[in-house]
Amino acid sequence: MPFSEILAATSNFDTKLLIGEGGFGKVYKGTLPTGIKVAVKRSDSSHGQGLPEFQTEVTVLSKIRHRHLVSLIGYCYEGSEMILVYEFMEKGTLRDHLYIWKENSKSESTQPVLTWKQRLEICIGAAKGLHYLHTGPPDPNQYRMSLIGSFGYLDPEYVRTLRLTEKSDVYSFGVVLLEVLCARPPIVNSSRREEINLAEWGMFWQKKGQLEKIIDSSLAGQINPNSLRKFGEITEKCLKVEGAGRPTMLDVCWDLEYALQLQQTPVPREPHEDSTTDVSSNFVMAHYNSASNEEIFVGDDDETDSMPISPDQ
Repeated sequence: MPFSEILAATSNFDTKLLIGEGGFGKVYKGTLPTGIKVAVKRSDSSHGQGLPEFQTEVTVLSKIRHRHLVSLIGYCYEGSEMILVYEFMEKGTLRDHLYIWKENSKSESTQPVLTWKQRLEICIGAAKGLHYLHTGPPDPNQYRMSLIGSFGYLDPEYVRTLRLTEKSDVYSFGVVLLEVLCARPPIVNSSRREEINLAEWGMFWQKKGQLEKIIDSSLAGQINPNSLRKFGEITEKCLKVEGAGRPTMLDVCWDLEYALQLQQTPVPREPHEDSTTDVSSNFVMAHYNSASNEEIFVGDDDETDSMPISPDQ
């Protein structure tokens, strides 16, 4: 696509059309002359991607077709500009529905709050998309040319080895799972050191068996304790320090499907238990009983497939 067409589509990259930003650069909403809405990803020249890498990326992305992944519509390489043009997801990104509105506005959100069932379905769709990237393309390793991303999702094993693997993606996905549960970014400014990094904060409470203490407040009373327990186990596996101990994305898909099944299974209540009892209280009691014995993406229910795999557009 000519750069002039992209400039026109984004009104010269008007900041009012900015819908996402990360280590790769910025993403703008645009409108083509045909009226088609697109997401324009403008690469940041400072990240060092050259023409060969960009051409390889375009070649690979143009071959990818999957119901859980956004499709590449076109690209532009003129001068120092390297731009990818994707189909636009009208319902926004997952972040939009979880917490971006909280950061950018003091008013009430116009976005509907995602239920726990919807969040699980979105996670399953994203996991299937990532599994496809690991196994489906002609050469699954070809698309992993260099590290482009945000600090909070970075695999700690990569910091030591400088090697990206499929298990690096699994770690990043584990961070996304915590975002979905807690409705907060991977990194936040906080006076409490333990709360800054979401992965560390989440695993602190998971290992204490009290993950319910940090869930999104809008989910209070919604989550089946067995579903939450399984979700916590999946997340903990994904966030293991050593990549070899992490599951494959196929394993994650199956486990998330099971967590969804558990969510749809009624929790037996004791005869004296009030029907309005908060699920968090049930979870704590269930954990207490267990410990004493053993010492231990976005939209309508039928449209969650339209959510992008990445938290950014």
